[in-house]
Amino acid sequence: MKLQDLDVIVTAPPAPGWGGRYWILVKVTTDTGIVGWGECYASTVGPAAMRAVIQDVFERHMHAENPENIELMYRRVYSSGFTQRPDPTVMGAFSGLEIACWDILGKHRERPVHALIGGRMNERVRGYTYLYPLAHHDMTGFWTSPQMAAESALDCIARGYTAVKFDPAGPYTLRGGHMPAMSDITRSVAFCKAIRDAVGEKADLLFGTHGQFTTAGAIRLGQAIAPYDPLWYEEPIPPDAVEQMAAVARAVPIPVATGERLTTKAEFAPVLRAGAAAILQPALGRAGGIWEAKKIAAMAEVYNAQVAPHLYAGPIEWAANIQLAVSIPNILMCECIETPFHDKLIKSCIRVEGGYIEAPTAPGLGIDVDEALARAHPYHGQDLHLQMQEDPCDYVNGNAFEGGAPSIKT
Repeated sequence: MKLQDLDVIVTAPPAPGWGGRYWILVKVTTDTGIVGWGECYASTVGPAAMRAVIQDVFERHMHAENPENIELMYRRVYSSGFTQRPDPTVMGAFSGLEIACWDILGKHRERPVHALIGGRMNERVRGYTYLYPLAHHDMTGFWTSPQMAAESALDCIARGYTAVKFDPAGPYTLRGGHMPAMSDITRSVAFCKAIRDAVGEKADLLFGTHGQFTTAGAIRLGQAIAPYDPLWYEEPIPPDAVEQMAAVARAVPIPVATGERLTTKAEFAPVLRAGAAAILQPALGRAGGIWEAKKIAAMAEVYNAQVAPHLYAGPIEWAANIQLAVSIPNILMCECIETPFHDKLIKSCIRVEGGYIEAPTAPGLGIDVDEALARAHPYHGQDLHLQMQEDPCDYVNGNAFEGGAPSIKT
């Protein structure tokens, strides 16, 4: 059995677009006719350029190879161009293709992927979700309203979730870490208080930030929200300053989580060695794929750290996350995005029931992709999947953030 054909589909979820502006799906077919699906979580270049990168990685390093040879293909890609170092774009391309290889192997052997990477450790996986606006909420005002966030949290609890994530401390700026505005700290505390008052002990609070603060600023904010006992403090400073993230971890009594922007074990290992995080959040469509994520989880196990796979993408990466989560002993929980489009794209093959996802039993990734639906929603824009703003922190008028890619107003 050899890898033969590749098709890349860039699909845009309908408004409001939770999961990013578009998802990059890959369809890989073998010379025996088996189809495998994967998803590339890479957003450093536009979709047209990324399509070319994915095709180059496939043709140069994977075409005509046996899909079993994951390690060999990974080393080809990792070493490409005499580099032997993490490249988020190239590794993002490989990650989606690698996921497709596992889907092929599972289908070929009529076994779920987790059965091929160590077997079933967990019968079910705990899920969590971001807080999103409810139908009666104002789409713009939601992101700065502790009261609306608390209502959304209660809705999540009613659906069975035992952990909710929120992100009131923007902005994300390409200028690097900044000192938070006092209004950002005040609003963050108000969010934590309102949500904690609403859910009590029924749910963990997951405080989302995405590398926007200086070390000192992250410590100030972390100490301010600590009385509400969040389960984690997500990527409080930029991911390229591991020792400084460790300083935050030592100064703030909230576990630090990080990893959605890291790729391969080479970038996760320094985080563990420095004691910079207690929870790793690999995005399997960027980190190197399922096998590399399994290695990252094994390293985390040695350091008594847990894994919570990241998801701000489509349901194919979600399916890969679940296969990994089922197979490892140190899983904490998996991020979930429940929209009608996510559900339809994989024909309801994955469901969150009572806040948990049952271990898949179907072959491969355990999903049935609606290819026609994916092709019916092409992305024609020029923006990236996620983008950072150029404007600095606004210390006068305050800041607002809309949770990932700004929502499409309808």
